[in-house]
Amino acid sequence: MNFELNNIPLRTQKPRDKGLTMVMDKGLSVRQAEDLMSVGATYTDFVKLGWTTAYIVPQLEEKLAVYRDAGVKPYLGGTLFEAFAVRNQFDDFLRVIEKYRLEYAEISDGSITIPHEEKCKYIAQLAQHTTVISEVGSKDNSKIMAPYKWISLMKAELEAGTWKLIAESRESGNVGLYRESGEVRQGLVDEIINEIPSEKIIWEAPLKAQQVYFIHLLGSNVNLGNINTNEIIALETTRLGLRGDTFHDFI
Repeated sequence: MNFELNNIPLRTQKPRDKGLTMVMDKGLSVRQAEDLMSVGATYTDFVKLGWTTAYIVPQLEEKLAVYRDAGVKPYLGGTLFEAFAVRNQFDDFLRVIEKYRLEYAEISDGSITIPHEEKCKYIAQLAQHTTVISEVGSKDNSKIMAPYKWISLMKAELEAGTWKLIAESRESGNVGLYRESGEVRQGLVDEIINEIPSEKIIWEAPLKAQQVYFIHLLGSNVNLGNINTNEIIALETTRLGLRGDTFHDFI
């Protein structure tokens, strides 16, 4: 920190198991990734290369190296797994993980329909090669899952070998955990945290109001994901009670 302030909440230190910040890279260049890390590396635990952008982005290996060298773990978005799975190319997906020496990988079923038992088998297989992060929830806002269903799927995926669960919201923050307006489905969240340890969940929260909601609910060291690249510092100040929305929380 650049100077001293009293009564600042204690943040977990990297490498950390809770208080994680996962940032969404929607197609940054190597130079942009370097700039991002020069400012945000201290406050960023993971960078997800969103959707299938890793398939087409130039200088992929160089960009992954930028993140690793800054002490940040890169991984590929779950939609890329789905693109391989729907084409019966799971073995090819494993080769991609190996080729790029990825310590983490995401499995999701937000864009395709996979029987959940089959998804759990994918998780178990992938967990033999790397650390698995799995996403629960659909990208289709017409598919509203009851809370008991979320909880059942989450428990099964943890049992299958998932390290952390991602609660889906898309990058827009208006499906899954949220209503179309972006408002949090509070009843859903309450039921989930009653059954699933909150430190096992990364809550996708791309919008400021959503980040503030989870910080108020679960504290500064809540796991948050799908953070925009230009919001890393802003989010950290919110976690520390140094932004209007949380200013009086920790004094």
